[in-house]
Amino acid sequence: MTWTTNDIPDLSGRLAIITGATGGLGLETALVLAGKGAEVALAARNPDKGAEAERLIRSRHPNAAVRFELLDLASLASVQAFAERHLATGRPIDILIDNAGVMALPTRQTTVDGFEMQFGTNYLSHFALVGRLLPLLIGAKARVVQLSSVAHRSGHIRLDDLNYQTHYSPWPVYQQSKLAMLMFALELQRRSDANGWGLTSVAAHPGFARTDLIANGHAGKPGLFARGARLLEAVLSHSAADGALPILMAATLLDPTPGGYNGPTGFQEMKGPPGVAAIKRQAKDADVARRLWGESERLTGVTYG
Repeated sequence: MTWTTNDIPDLSGRLAIITGATGGLGLETALVLAGKGAEVALAARNPDKGAEAERLIRSRHPNAAVRFELLDLASLASVQAFAERHLATGRPIDILIDNAGVMALPTRQTTVDGFEMQFGTNYLSHFALVGRLLPLLIGAKARVVQLSSVAHRSGHIRLDDLNYQTHYSPWPVYQQSKLAMLMFALELQRRSDANGWGLTSVAAHPGFARTDLIANGHAGKPGLFARGARLLEAVLSHSAADGALPILMAATLLDPTPGGYNGPTGFQEMKGPPGVAAIKRQAKDADVARRLWGESERLTGVTYG
């Protein structure tokens, strides 16, 4: 039987934080969670887009408990400030969805802290965010969702140069960031089990969803890439709302598999009903995951204890 949003239970009283929730997959996810009664924090960097997203959600769900919260994942200081605001309230966090990201930037760019932009934004800042919010996540025995991608299949963790200071190439860097997100989800579950944190750590990917992610950061010549992307979209893609379904499934499934991975179940996991997704062998390498974790703590200055 196909899983749908009708299978999501009432989420009244639950707090959900979604990064990058002012558009695309994050906004579609927020719309559904707010409609199910969750209190939703739209964690993103653009207040104007945040206000628009709030208005859209309230237009569909007039009683929605939704708010924009400033979070710039290109700055560890912003991550720390966001976490400190939540820690000051003491409110446990029931669902954290690490959704925000950038894709295949044509030239190497860096975050405020000097990290390569894709690795820093897609992965390192989310690693730091979870670590800083850990007491509130443990307090709720939270569901923590990392956004990966079919791109993880070709990914490689470049432990000797995670920030691609040499030989930058847009797609391998993006693939590394999404492989790192999947490995983070798996390693977080292992550490939760070992330390008794009580978290359910899972990952999800949207398949080939029609969002502005490609348009905001694609590699190669714009005209040629755009034509190719449009051709692929016509055949293989699905809407952002459909792409959000595996994310919602990971975040709300009543009996989830700890360390599980959800995605579309159609051809090559590009589109189709949500279900169990395939985890490639390199993502299961516990030794590389442990080393990546250690490097992530060193780079961000955030330790999990």
